[in-house]
Amino acid sequence: MLTESDILQALRDCYDPVLPCNIVDLGLVRSITITPDAEAPGANIPGVPQKHIIEVSLTPTQTDEASHAQLSAQISNRLSGLETVSRTDVTLLDSPHWTPLNITPAGRRTLGLDGNPNLVQIR
Repeated sequence: MLTESDILQALRDCYDPVLPCNIVDLGLVRSITITPDAEAPGANIPGVPQKHIIEVSLTPTQTDEASHAQLSAQISNRLSGLETVSRTDVTLLDSPHWTPLNITPAGRRTLGLDGNPNLVQIR
C-alpha cells in the first residue's frame, strides 16, 4: 500500500529551482492526497498492484512561471517512477506564502543555517 511517507521520501529527490535544498525540507509541500485509480490498467485483477493518483499541493519559493514549470515537472517525473503511481497532479498555491520559517531542521543544516555563528538564525 502506498503511503504519504513513501511519497515524501520520493519528493526528497526534488529540489527548489533556486535554493539548494529539497522541497520537503524547505517546507514547500502543503498536502498529499493518494486515491486508488479504479481505471488504471490491471485494476481489480488479482496479483496486479493497485495504481494510485497522487495530488500534491505546495507553496513555491518563487513566483515566476519557469520555476513553477520546473517544480511541477520534477515532481511528476519523480513520482511516475513509483510502480504504484498512475498519475500525478501538482497544484501550486499562491497562499499561504512560503517563508524561511517553513524550513525543517534538516533543511536548515543543508543550507548551512544551523551551527554557524556568522549566519543569522531563522526562527
